[in-house]
Amino acid sequence: MTDTVHDPTAGGPADDAPRCPFGYDELPDPVPLYGPEYKRDPYPLYRRMREAGPIHRVRFPSGIAAWLVTGYKAAHETLNDPRLGKNHRLGNAGWRRLASIMPEPQHSQLQVHLLHQDPPEHTRMRRLVLDAFAPRRAESLRPRLQELADALVDDLPETGGADLVAGFAAHFPFRVLAEAIGLPQELAVRFDRDWGKVVQPVGPLDPGRPAYEGRLRGLQAYIADVVAHKRAHHDPAGSDVDLLGRLVAARDAGELSPEELDSMVFQLLVAGQEPVTNQITTMLVTLLRRPDQLARLREGIAVDPGLLARAVEELLRHDSAFELTTWRFLAEDGDLHGTTVPAGDSVIVSLCAANRDDEQFPDADVLDFDRTPNAHLAFGHGIHYCPGAALARVELQVALGTLLTRLPGLRPSAAPGEDLESLAWVPAVLARGVNRLPVAYDKRA
Repeated sequence: MTDTVHDPTAGGPADDAPRCPFGYDELPDPVPLYGPEYKRDPYPLYRRMREAGPIHRVRFPSGIAAWLVTGYKAAHETLNDPRLGKNHRLGNAGWRRLASIMPEPQHSQLQVHLLHQDPPEHTRMRRLVLDAFAPRRAESLRPRLQELADALVDDLPETGGADLVAGFAAHFPFRVLAEAIGLPQELAVRFDRDWGKVVQPVGPLDPGRPAYEGRLRGLQAYIADVVAHKRAHHDPAGSDVDLLGRLVAARDAGELSPEELDSMVFQLLVAGQEPVTNQITTMLVTLLRRPDQLARLREGIAVDPGLLARAVEELLRHDSAFELTTWRFLAEDGDLHGTTVPAGDSVIVSLCAANRDDEQFPDADVLDFDRTPNAHLAFGHGIHYCPGAALARVELQVALGTLLTRLPGLRPSAAPGEDLESLAWVPAVLARGVNRLPVAYDKRA
């Protein structure tokens, strides 16, 4: 079987019509999950995989093979399966052999964050961050988030158009995050968004390896500066200690190891912003492809207070920025949805595939702002459910509402080579989003 994605057929898909552009008569074993056509629109392939069964062997660009769970019911069960652990030590020799060529966070000081932990370590560490991202706390930040969003829109060109990644989506989530976790302004301005690419590791022969390792070293040095700053300015008697301050205090009290502290700061800085940046872009691309839905949302925000929140939930379901979960492993050979999975083989859940399952969501490929119930898995499920989900929801509501109301006539750019079908999707294995989103609009409000 070939491990390359076949050349795509010309043209883009109809709005809600599923099709498979990969040219397979039968699904390969393993199924390759890479290539520009796959990243642009993985949903036709996911549909074929769901129809063939709930679990399939897949291969990633690094050469690592895994078991991919695709249906909603199977995904829900897998995310709650106590047999599956997240710690990389559970990986077998075959997985470790391929993973060992990658320089990041697996093998740096940044690997022992929440996504790579199992109870009781996971329970201990997660407890330290929950209060900072509680729904009531997230909602209390809404007025400040609106100020941040408006300030970014104020800096966009008054007429014509802009790249909404460079002008908005790349900055808004980080500014929100800095407010939420207590990152001082003097450190916030030093953060290099390019460091977020450490979650896109490359092998030792890749020409981009030196640049990758440079990003990793830069991020590690920055985290050390953040920790040192918080330690120097920590007031144990203070009544309003921010999240970063509490984490540093927990390390000094022996509740976290140095590696755990650095890893949690890494997770906050990268996982706390890049997925929201990507989600803003996937939501905008979805709406720009459906001008009738975009118009309905823009016009309905003022008269239907609940429409924006419902739309955000449906857009999260329809195209999630967190496409796949991180690895899980069985400690012993076991049955998973009718298939025997060897101990230590990596098991991954496709959140995007689960969220387009017609058995759970009727007409799942259709964007429906009135869909109810809408128990999507965009933030995961179970003990690893995203702790920042409440804050992300408020961020996305503010971002989308602000852009739609303040950029009248929002539409895709008409410049050559900047149409929606020409967009380059980020090559990250786990994520969906675009690095550029040129748009046009009438006059900034």
